[in-house]
Amino acid sequence: MTKRIPATIQLFLKIYLIVILIFFLFRVLLFTTELERIGDSGFYDIVRAFTMGIRFDIVIASYVILLPFLILTANQFIKSKSAISRTLTAFTKIYLILIFSLTFIVCAADIPYFNQFFSRFSISAFQWVDSPVFVIKMIFQEPLYWIIIIPLIALIFIFIKLINRFFKTFKSALPANNLYVTIGLSILMTGLIFLGIRGRIEEKSPIRIGTAYFGNNPFLNQLGLNPNFTLIRSYLDSQKVENKSIALIDNDLSISNIQSYLNITQPNANYPILREVNFDTIKNTKHNVILIIMESMSAAKMSRHGNPDSLTPFLDSISNCGYYFENAYTNGIHTRNGVFSTLFSFPAIFRQHPMKESSMQRYNGIYSTLLDKGYSTIYFTTHDGQFDNVEGFLKANGCQRVISKADYPRNMIKTTLGVPDDYMFEFSIPILNQLNNKNQPFFATFLTASDHGPYYIPDYFAPKSSETKKQIVEYADFSLRRFIQMAKSEAWFDNTIFVFIADHGSPMDNLYEMSIAYHHTPLLYYAPNIITNHKVYDKVASQMDVFPSTMGLLQLPYYNNTFGIDLFRENREYALINANDKFGVIDRNWFLIGDILNNRKLYRYNEKDLHDYTTELKDTVSKMDIYARSFLQGFQTLKHNNMQFYDAGNP
Repeated sequence: MTKRIPATIQLFLKIYLIVILIFFLFRVLLFTTELERIGDSGFYDIVRAFTMGIRFDIVIASYVILLPFLILTANQFIKSKSAISRTLTAFTKIYLILIFSLTFIVCAADIPYFNQFFSRFSISAFQWVDSPVFVIKMIFQEPLYWIIIIPLIALIFIFIKLINRFFKTFKSALPANNLYVTIGLSILMTGLIFLGIRGRIEEKSPIRIGTAYFGNNPFLNQLGLNPNFTLIRSYLDSQKVENKSIALIDNDLSISNIQSYLNITQPNANYPILREVNFDTIKNTKHNVILIIMESMSAAKMSRHGNPDSLTPFLDSISNCGYYFENAYTNGIHTRNGVFSTLFSFPAIFRQHPMKESSMQRYNGIYSTLLDKGYSTIYFTTHDGQFDNVEGFLKANGCQRVISKADYPRNMIKTTLGVPDDYMFEFSIPILNQLNNKNQPFFATFLTASDHGPYYIPDYFAPKSSETKKQIVEYADFSLRRFIQMAKSEAWFDNTIFVFIADHGSPMDNLYEMSIAYHHTPLLYYAPNIITNHKVYDKVASQMDVFPSTMGLLQLPYYNNTFGIDLFRENREYALINANDKFGVIDRNWFLIGDILNNRKLYRYNEKDLHDYTTELKDTVSKMDIYARSFLQGFQTLKHNNMQFYDAGNP
């Protein structure tokens, strides 16, 4: 067989193996320096972390190997003794030695970096480059670093010796009788390298940092990462326009303003928005909570908000049976905004994507809070859990389990968005029953997807509308009805609070530069056996308020380190919304639209007035504008200073 496999492929398979082995040894070294962080994790979790590590190591190895492999593959068709052939071979060998040696240096540097910051290597490490003498002295004066430097030198030395040996025995000449075999195997090998670079076969997303987060142990979640991957990813993320730092208002002023907006009179010096929330009475029963984030469910699709097509008869009906907020708004126009703001109570900042940041920051959201209160936590989605890095981010922030496309039967996956909504709900029932049988409350989030193209309507559902976009809304509503009907038959239903909100709405209006319908969402708390006094609230509500308001209903004391408020006990002056390059501020009468360039327009939207009142109402414009800039700048300030997460167990 070895005679039939081209020498180039044999060479690079050897290089793959030795590189993966060296990466593995560095991971073992990191593991031994952090043994105390393993906690209660079992042997299977440790094996899984190391297995995940091999996947990330293959990604880095594939990136480095691609160019040399293509060069030597082409070199097979050149006479092996020619000057060009010898030059290409020599260049390839030097390239591999230099680049892989650099990757090994990064792996070595990652160990003390992780020991210090509990985070894999990133561009943040280069903040010390301004003081290289200090760094060099620190390295040579700390004995621990020699434990890393010595293996690094030894491994690089061994690697160079092996590469020289591999190339010494390598013969790239193309055997005349193996032309077609060589071409075929070379094409196959190239495809495998590209697959290695992508890291996953799922169509929606390549491998991401969040892919490594498989459990709830933060150390083992990060152990599987390759520090070269996190370094490159952090650099690429830092270069994106949407991730550039904003400068909308002075940082200190933004925090001071937010404290005023949130009625924080005695702020914590280290956590300026932290509030310890207690209740006069504490319920003896801990209710389950099921949060349903509905794809594109604009309030404008509901009959109660004026839609004439009767698209949401079920949602309309239950909105008369609980606590309903008439004037609730989502923070952004993307699903990622909706998931993040609903679960973690912070706003969208233009095009930034906090769940995809390479540092994988922690937040005091509803998952971690309820997990600390003894709840089981789970998240259901119809499609790939790695899309938008949601799965890894949630697991790093208190979600114990994510049910996604990989968990469903293949025959039920109908589009790139995975399974239909009603099947996701049906699939969840036995899982929720299992959680209920643990004799502890549970918190579950569902993210629906049907009301998003590509649209899929099951054969067993017969819509009344003739237009596909209306039919899919009917089907989404049907799915909600079916879920509640199934849930009513289960033992946990009577003790469960259901929360309904959209990830974002739908741009069904075009009066202003920002679509209000894209943000106006139903917000409903539904629990027939718990909420017995139906009430409609006309106060302004934000997607960010779901977490604190839910805690208010549960009456569980907690720490609120977010921008959200308890809508049942507090009032919000404005709702902040965002649409990529614009922000909006809205109350029950006025709608301000602004951007980073200080363009501002003010409309009396409740009368559908198209007149711009910025000249006549300068004080109102200034007040609303400062409100938006304060919250946007304030969120960035908290993140940059690591104030967005308060660890009550280690304050």
